Amino acid sequence: MSKITKFSLLFLVITSISMVTVSAKELVEDKTSLVISAFRSYKDIDAIVMKAPVSVIETPITETINRFDFIVLNKNTNIFEPYYFKQETSSNEVPVLVTSSENNTSADSMNDKDSRTYTEFLLPENAQGNVTVTLSSVRPITSSSLGIVLDNNIASPNSIEIRAMVGDQNKIIVARKSMGGEYIYFPKTTSNKWLITFTFGQLLRISELHLNQDDLIKTNVRAVRFLGKSNNSYRIYFNPDRSVVVPVREAGDLISVKDFLKIPASVSQNNPTYSIADTDSDSVADIRDNCVSVPNGNQEDIDNNGRGDVCDDFDQDGISNQRDNCPNNPNRYQEDADGDRIGDICDQEESRVTERYKWIPWLGIGVAALVLIVLLFLMVKSKKRVV
Repeated sequence: MSKITKFSLLFLVITSISMVTVSAKELVEDKTSLVISAFRSYKDIDAIVMKAPVSVIETPITETINRFDFIVLNKNTNIFEPYYFKQETSSNEVPVLVTSSENNTSADSMNDKDSRTYTEFLLPENAQGNVTVTLSSVRPITSSSLGIVLDNNIASPNSIEIRAMVGDQNKIIVARKSMGGEYIYFPKTTSNKWLITFTFGQLLRISELHLNQDDLIKTNVRAVRFLGKSNNSYRIYFNPDRSVVVPVREAGDLISVKDFLKIPASVSQNNPTYSIADTDSDSVADIRDNCVSVPNGNQEDIDNNGRGDVCDDFDQDGISNQRDNCPNNPNRYQEDADGDRIGDICDQEESRVTERYKWIPWLGIGVAALVLIVLLFLMVKSKKRVV
């Protein structure tokens, strides 16, 4: 093998390794960006000089948040670090019992302070869903807002109405309206029984339903702990609009550790890379999308039932319009004898040979073209002989 050939081969190997390395790096960066984009806010922790090479760091979280999911990113290595969220609460909070008008549904998950659990309300076959959730307490509660957290990939209900029992009167606090966010505000009201009615056009999963108690006296300690390295800077992301899976390495004991470095809270900032949840990437956020799982940027809903036409089921055969090969006639088994993607029940040209074998027309065109070419050739040849 010549020197030039050896050099070329070596160059090719090095180039290939470099390309693989760059591709792997870009893949990691893409995954990092995707995870970070779920968080609305962040706060930075500047490099700290420590006596030991590593130490457990604790920083308080003073912001109001609904989801207790965080990301701790080492800005020096661009690696996610394991963390522990510490929450110690003591207050005069009045316990609340949550029940639902759907007797076969457990409502406990809406009041367990865990955004990863949820209570599910199924959608009826041919109508909008309607459910009333009751919040009751032994002592009256004074409140002016209700916090609502939905599960991932769930659109907001079509409407919400809030009533409260004030004395013997069933009083409307919030007339039926669309949900504009995670909080619903209303005039300050005192009651020990609150009724929240939702109407919905898609599957509804509520993770948390929290009546904020205005007269609450609370001592709340919230902090994030992680294992920090000396002279390394960190960024803590918080307040996401959805749950995300964060790849982290093995964690040490961050719960029972006694010797840790406590640092003051830093100023929070808006995350410029935050991107509101949009499962189907149709430029309509999940909370406003009338069909969360199927792209439908135009949001067409001709029957105004709160479900987009692409994920509705006009003929009630259990197959959504987008997947149904005959959306206006029930055909649960999707029979299609000629394989033309038009269901047998609505195919006007069923089993036509050219439908079954789509190459036949093209074969005919090809044969005709070949015949024309042959005739043209014979015509030209005959003229030459005459000359």
